[in-house]
Amino acid sequence: METLETLIARYPDLAPCRPQIASAFELLVASFQGGGKLLVCGNGGSAADSEHIVGELMKGFMLRRPVSADVRARLVAANPADGAYLADHLQGALPAISLVSQTSLISAFANDVAADMAYAQQVFGYGRPGDVVWGISTSGNARNVIHALQVGRTLGLRTVGLTGRSGGAMLPCCDVAIRVPSDCTPDIQERHLAIYHAVCTMVEQEFFTQ
Repeated sequence: METLETLIARYPDLAPCRPQIASAFELLVASFQGGGKLLVCGNGGSAADSEHIVGELMKGFMLRRPVSADVRARLVAANPADGAYLADHLQGALPAISLVSQTSLISAFANDVAADMAYAQQVFGYGRPGDVVWGISTSGNARNVIHALQVGRTLGLRTVGLTGRSGGAMLPCCDVAIRVPSDCTPDIQERHLAIYHAVCTMVEQEFFTQ
C-alpha cells in the first residue's frame, strides 16, 4: 500500500512536501469523520485530476469496501428481489464532488455571470463548514480556482492547494499548500498524480481497513 514513505522513495524530490501532504491527509480524514465532503477543482489537466480524485474516493480504490451488515440487512428487507444484488455491488464511499463536471451550470454561469466564478458559485452552493475545498493549479494563479478557495475559506471550509514551486497567488487562500519543487508543468502534473494517489490510498486505509 502507498504511504508517504513509499511515495518519497519513488519521488525523492517530494521530501520537502512531506509535512504538507500529511496535513492534507489529516484535513480530509477529519472532514470525512465529521460528515463533511470534498470539493475539487482545476483546469485542463488539473480538471482531469479533479475527476480522478473523486473516482478514487467514491468507490473502492486499493481496498474492497463492502457495505456493513446493517446496510445489507436493510437493503434485503426493503428490496426482497434485488436486495442481495444491491448489497453485493454497492461500495463504501467517501463523499467527493468534482466541480469541473457540471457542464450546463459552468457554461450557463460563464455566459450569464462570470466565467472565473463558476467554481466559486458551486462552493457557495455545496459547501458547508467542515468540508474541504481542494484546488489544483500548476502555476497557482488560476483565478477560478483561487476564487473557489477564497469563498470556501470565508464560509468556514478548509482549503488545500496542489501547485508548483512558487505556489502563485493561491498561497494566501490555502490552509495547506503542497508545492511540488518544479517549474515544469509536465513534471508538476506527474507528481500531482503521485501525491493524490498517495493521499487517496492513505485515506482509504483509514476508513476501510478491516
